Amino acid sequence: MSDYNLTENEWKEKLSEQEYHVLREKGTEPPHSGKYNTHFDKGKYHCNGCGSLLFDSNSKFKSNCGWPSFDSSVDGAIEYIKDTSFGMIRIEILCSNCGGHIGHIFDDGPTQTGKRYCVNSLSINFEKQNS
Repeated sequence: MSDYNLTENEWKEKLSEQEYHVLREKGTEPPHSGKYNTHFDKGKYHCNGCGSLLFDSNSKFKSNCGWPSFDSSVDGAIEYIKDTSFGMIRIEILCSNCGGHIGHIFDDGPTQTGKRYCVNSLSINFEKQNS
């Protein structure tokens, strides 16, 4: 059974209270609080809900915005949804496999892509690359 088909009670059993709030209720962790904000080891970042590969460490950059930032995602890994909450127009990013809230994407990135995927650490897990 795909994780995407989990009931809300199953998600609550699988995730911590904070992870559930971010991934399933579209919450945001406080700035500068996430374990991957200043994390720059080589490896892969996976969805904390279903394990799908979302980002490669080669696309991560230091943004000083308070959340982990990437300038690109793995092809097909992210779904983009218009978000008009809080009186703003933003683009929400979701895991395309399980629908988990990952964060938002902005057009203010400093790299060649011009993109900044602003990601909640609670929505991802890191897999270190073997040397």
